[in-house]
Amino acid sequence: MAKRLLICSSMRSGDIVQSVLAPAGSAASSIHSLWQLMFWTAAIVFALVIAFLIAALVRGLRRNRDGHTAAITESERSLTRAVGAAVAATVVILIALLVVSVSAERRVAAHVENAVTIDVSGHQWWWEIEYEHGVPSERFVTANEIHVPVGRPVVLKVQSRDVIHSFWTPNLQGKRDLIPGYVTAIWMQADHEGTFRGQCAEFCGKQHAHMAFDVVAESEAQFDAWRGQMRRPARDPQTDVERRGRDIFMAGRCSSCHQIRGTDANGLVGPDLTHIAARQKIAAGTIENTPAHLGEWIRDSQSIKPYNQMPPTPLPRSDLDALVAYLAALK
Repeated sequence: MAKRLLICSSMRSGDIVQSVLAPAGSAASSIHSLWQLMFWTAAIVFALVIAFLIAALVRGLRRNRDGHTAAITESERSLTRAVGAAVAATVVILIALLVVSVSAERRVAAHVENAVTIDVSGHQWWWEIEYEHGVPSERFVTANEIHVPVGRPVVLKVQSRDVIHSFWTPNLQGKRDLIPGYVTAIWMQADHEGTFRGQCAEFCGKQHAHMAFDVVAESEAQFDAWRGQMRRPARDPQTDVERRGRDIFMAGRCSSCHQIRGTDANGLVGPDLTHIAARQKIAAGTIENTPAHLGEWIRDSQSIKPYNQMPPTPLPRSDLDALVAYLAALK
């Protein structure tokens, strides 16, 4: 029960938004406007159909009750004209919706300039995020959290490392499938600051529901400061406890699966942990990133997110505390 509460609490974060009805970017606004038009058009057509159906039923009942049969021929002519008008109106509505839909699709797929380029790779069940740069040393890798500058387009090059996934941030853009062996692209832009929740929208295994990520939209200055911090290697331990935690990390199997830039840990199986303490959540949005949750995750991640690829790490309490202290200092 405690683990379930941990998971549920992470879904009720204060300002995190996930809704197609609250667009926060130009692409999402185009999709939302198209949805509204189609919704209200369908609602009006449905209401008219029901109204005409009720009118026809009432008229037929009255005619049968009164025994009027002379007006049947004229009624059939009226019915023919009504059906013809309805067919014509249907054709016009469908053509209009097609035109509007194509126009919205062109806006969503429009070419963008001066964009931040990010490589996104889907894994079972987490997201690998790499920020591109012309200078290789300026590139860096993080996980499950994407920072973007407000008012600037972001191009996402997406691919899958195992099975089919689907990248979806409903407040900012539509869905894009990640197909193993193929790299495709999608762009988005945040028009105001905030944290927007995204998730995998294609069933990809038993922990598909816990494959989420956050998009943090911030000012250009805040984004540049964050990016500058992420490019740096991990800070050296400052206390004896942190140094002990680093030694435990390097001596155990952690370093064979995870990378911490600036150390000898170069594992590529799990997420990069160079700046893990700077992230809001761990385990792909499953739980909040706190020392207590981090310790629980290291000790037995299977009790929180079953079937993930991280095995339990049964460390003595003192060793676990030291390891958590080291990781919690990696900001």
